[in-house]
Amino acid sequence: MQTKKQVDIMLIAEGTYPYVRGGVSGWIDQLIKGLPHYRFGILFLGSERKEYPKMQYTLPENVHFFEACFLFDDIEAEPPKRRKMGKKAIAKVRRFYEDISSGKEVDYAKLLTRELLLEEVTLEDMLYAEESWDFIREHYRKNCDDISFLDYFWTVRSIHRPLWLLAKIARKIDFASVVHAPSTGYAGLLATLIKNFHSTPFVLTEHGIYIRERKMDMHADTAFSLYKASLQMRMESSDYLKTMWINFFEKIGFMTYRTADEILSLFNGARELQIAFGAPEARCRVIPNGVDIARLNALVAKRPAEVPRVITLLGRVVAIKDIKTFIRAMRIVADRFPDVEGWITGPMDEDVHYAGECQRMVASMQLEKNIRFLGFQKIDDILPKTGILTLTSVSEGMPLVILEGFAAGLPCVTTDVGSCSELIYGALDEEDIALGQAGEVVPVADASALANAYIRLLEDDALWKACSASGRKRVERYYTQADFFRKYDRIYREVLD
Repeated sequence: MQTKKQVDIMLIAEGTYPYVRGGVSGWIDQLIKGLPHYRFGILFLGSERKEYPKMQYTLPENVHFFEACFLFDDIEAEPPKRRKMGKKAIAKVRRFYEDISSGKEVDYAKLLTRELLLEEVTLEDMLYAEESWDFIREHYRKNCDDISFLDYFWTVRSIHRPLWLLAKIARKIDFASVVHAPSTGYAGLLATLIKNFHSTPFVLTEHGIYIRERKMDMHADTAFSLYKASLQMRMESSDYLKTMWINFFEKIGFMTYRTADEILSLFNGARELQIAFGAPEARCRVIPNGVDIARLNALVAKRPAEVPRVITLLGRVVAIKDIKTFIRAMRIVADRFPDVEGWITGPMDEDVHYAGECQRMVASMQLEKNIRFLGFQKIDDILPKTGILTLTSVSEGMPLVILEGFAAGLPCVTTDVGSCSELIYGALDEEDIALGQAGEVVPVADASALANAYIRLLEDDALWKACSASGRKRVERYYTQADFFRKYDRIYREVLD
């Protein structure tokens, strides 16, 4: 499998497929299987190998290349050695940072590939050379000498180390006809480097706006290991260090937008944000998700005649899904319906600390009989036993689970994030709006509003049936899997031509 073969589409999966289930991973698996006439390759980018012990997906037969790359693995595999950086090399480093800090309109991709990531400046130079050390100390004293130098030093290392590793990978990927990144970030940066080194056409699809999500992560003091070396201190130790990371992701996001030949999003609101963050409007298009209508429609017949008092949250047990607000809402619903059940259906191993907090919260609120942590489950088994589908996230793109729930006849209650309002109430055209609501949208982190929406649907059988019918009609008219495959096939053919 590791042998290099010519591939049509090289997909770059950052922290997702095939090691993590759900979300973008499910989308990638769907795309590959739905376009069997293309030969796909997969480049997986992760933090450390130990965090991804087992593949969660079996690679389809039309995957002709796979490689996993770990950006922060064995960060100190060899002891550092004292070295000197040549005058020409350190001059390039200084000129690079002067240019990107100048505030002028610059081509970041060309600067990166022509000034920094060349043979004259190596990773070892940046990590160990005396001139590099002097350069780091100089900037520390100039910008932030009121914070820990150790924190600053490891932040600088963590930001820079992946650049040379990604450049090394990019130089080898000269055998793909198209490179496709499902996000900006490191995936978008690698795709940008591949295009610059080999003139490979580049398609970008953003499911959520990457830079917004990274800002939320950091301002929420959430430690994500993909963006830090294991020796780095916690990012919350300094607002300045957070700003360094945010600036880094903003610049590579801008660079990715300016390099990509096609910039795709899942709904119009995301497209508008991409343009606001620097994406050229003429290259931005919307391709919504699609689901297998026939398979999911068949689940309707498996549902009991009476609506189950089961509210299912399909998603990973992580902070961005805001499981805690769901638990608080379930306390209110359980006071009205003592037999109600809340099923939290998704992996619990991505953030074990947060998952543990959620489990303790269930116990402290005396909800052990009402809330069940089921781990990963097949939706075909879960949806027929569910009465209401819910998402309580603080950030989403266009959640596939909502569309899958609609096709299976389930009303959905969501927070007002991403395209959720568009899906629940309709927004694509007058006919879409006329179909009516398919559930309810409530403010983020509002447990009372969530609970009241659940109670209304459980108490009002006519409302439940009307929402169920609207959701089924909406997904059948606007969000079919066949249309999704047709549009991506057309995109690939356009860039291949």
